[in-house]
Amino acid sequence: MVAEASASRVRVIGWARAAAAILSAGLAAWILFLSWCSLGWPLIHDAPLMHYVARWIADGAAPYRDLFDMNFPGIYLVHLLVLALLGPGDAGFRLFDLAWLGATGALIAVYCRRFGVWSSALGALLFMAYHLAGGAWRAGQRDFLLVVFLVAGADGVARYWETGHLRPLALAGLALGFGMTLKPHAGLFWLMLTLATAAGARRWNGGWRSAVATVVGTGLVAPAAVAAWLWQVGGLGAFVEIVTRYLLPLYSRVGRVSPLEALAGHSYGPALLVLVGALVLLSLWRARGEFGVRRGLLLAGLGYGIAHFWMQGKGWEYHLYPLMGFACPLAASSVNPVLGDGHRGHQAVSLAGLFLLTVLLGAKGVEALEPGWIAAKQGRVASLVGDLRERIEPGERVQVLDTTEGGIHALLELGVRQPTRFLYDFHFFHDAQSPYIQGLRAEFLRDLRRRPPGFLVVFERGWPPGGYERVADFPDLHAWIETAYTLEAERDGYRIYARRRDR
Repeated sequence: MVAEASASRVRVIGWARAAAAILSAGLAAWILFLSWCSLGWPLIHDAPLMHYVARWIADGAAPYRDLFDMNFPGIYLVHLLVLALLGPGDAGFRLFDLAWLGATGALIAVYCRRFGVWSSALGALLFMAYHLAGGAWRAGQRDFLLVVFLVAGADGVARYWETGHLRPLALAGLALGFGMTLKPHAGLFWLMLTLATAAGARRWNGGWRSAVATVVGTGLVAPAAVAAWLWQVGGLGAFVEIVTRYLLPLYSRVGRVSPLEALAGHSYGPALLVLVGALVLLSLWRARGEFGVRRGLLLAGLGYGIAHFWMQGKGWEYHLYPLMGFACPLAASSVNPVLGDGHRGHQAVSLAGLFLLTVLLGAKGVEALEPGWIAAKQGRVASLVGDLRERIEPGERVQVLDTTEGGIHALLELGVRQPTRFLYDFHFFHDAQSPYIQGLRAEFLRDLRRRPPGFLVVFERGWPPGGYERVADFPDLHAWIETAYTLEAERDGYRIYARRRDR
């Protein structure tokens, strides 16, 4: 009887491992397929904006002082590196995004290696599939780039718990510090890992001060180096001003939506999160007797990911990257234990959940391969490039009133600068009674009058709300355009105003 039961258990385990192997192979094949299909994805949406900023920084412009932007400076350094090594084209940025995805997947697999080979592989593959399923507009997003630094930080602290060595903490601090130059919200996870480090010091009967000092001290290296760079190029003062007078008190409140309302608008968003959440709960329940520091840090990362999404308040899909960066490996962390326990019900539930998640990511990926809105934006950029190329003189400047509809993208392709430092126009249309916004408006008009652009391009779609009529909410600008410019062309999504030569 014992021999029969043992043989039955072996058969169950063998079936489950075969199913896990098939699932992993299928997911890997799907990732390769999506990667191949993505080779032709264009530089689109946010990426051209950061390319534009990096292009002019390389030409001598000071970030923030000469280019008004709310993003943190680490992303400029990333795009400077991409431009220097791979050039400004679509193919170079695509190669960068895929290479970064590969590095992130590899690090997730390394982090999960103690859970077992199937958990390690599936954790990495699920995150890679999630990224590719998002489509071209999510390539190179800051929140995606951030994940590798968050996981590296967690891995360093986990290795300190496991070995007692300080070197992994130093690497963890360095990674988290650079992550904070991309997104300051990563400072919250840095604090969480610092507390975990202090708790781990008891395990080795060591002083917690040296361990905490290591992760805190090395965490300050990248922010300090980036601040020194900003000071050296002349942008540090403007950066501090934008953060303290605009980003925190004003921009942080613009376009806020409730998390549930935002998730309802994401393609497959509620279904994906519910399924991932169920798999995470299953993993936590299965590991209740052998939780371990690595699962604990994944759970802390999951909590940080929720806070990361909630704190930003915009509800954009790519703000979920940190959450998914920890949820995917946590959801897969119980696969190896489940495969080895011989319990057919546990195996069936776990593998069925992972299969459904793979199917959902596959459906999302198919939808994202050639979305109509990206083709429309590409067409709009190409149209504006053609319109301006036949009109502007060498060295002439063009001002766009836009956010992410393609105006800056067109100027990037043409190599044309603006007469002002403003990349976007939405700054002028929220909190209009604020003295700071009034100051931005005055600066904008002053620079336009000082160096009137040959052409002014006004995009129809504003952000958060508004169409062409939004310009009337800035009366001085509206009057200046009416006096000094004439409508020369109206296309799908934008209008071109030409400066009156008698002016």
